[in-house]
Amino acid sequence: MALEKLENLDKERKDAIINAALMEFAAKGYEEASTIIIAKNAGISKGLMFHYVNSKKDLFLYLYDYSLRIILNDFFASVNMDEKDMLKRCRQIAFLKMELLHKHPQLFDFVQTAIYTDFDEVKAELDKKGKDYRMASFEKLFYQVDESKFKDGLDIAKAKDLIIWSLNGIADKMQQRVKGLTWDEIDYDALTAECDSYFDILKELFYRNEED
Repeated sequence: MALEKLENLDKERKDAIINAALMEFAAKGYEEASTIIIAKNAGISKGLMFHYVNSKKDLFLYLYDYSLRIILNDFFASVNMDEKDMLKRCRQIAFLKMELLHKHPQLFDFVQTAIYTDFDEVKAELDKKGKDYRMASFEKLFYQVDESKFKDGLDIAKAKDLIIWSLNGIADKMQQRVKGLTWDEIDYDALTAECDSYFDILKELFYRNEED
């Protein structure tokens, strides 16, 4: 959702409003978040803030688009789309999500809050936005993978769905393992081994034997 007045603000004031709102919404959720506190932490009056953002709902939906735009831009800039093996591409994605969590922890915290928001005022629009983002992302991420690697007789479309669902679970588990840790505190070798163990199982389930 575009908020033209907010978009046209000088960077310092715009960032102050966005950062204050991200923190408040992530900490308290949509319903309990206080616009008074957001304005105070941004260093402006509540009246002036609403001059820029129209309403609490508009601000929340704007932040959802803002957060996903930054995360996905970084994400797609890092994925090697020349890799045609779907499982190898998925492995990249799992580790990239972990790296981006460290790079943008505040954005990820807000997006998680938005995903689990059930408040009627915003839920329908969030669900639609989420579905649109997922469809566009998956279509781009898994474009032109090498289907010849799959076992004969498989319903490849369903196999891809199962791999994607597994990927989401693997990536979420890895993110929870590293959340709040510094890079020096992460046992990267252990995470890599655990991640690879899941992808080895997926390879055995869905891919033809390389010797065939």
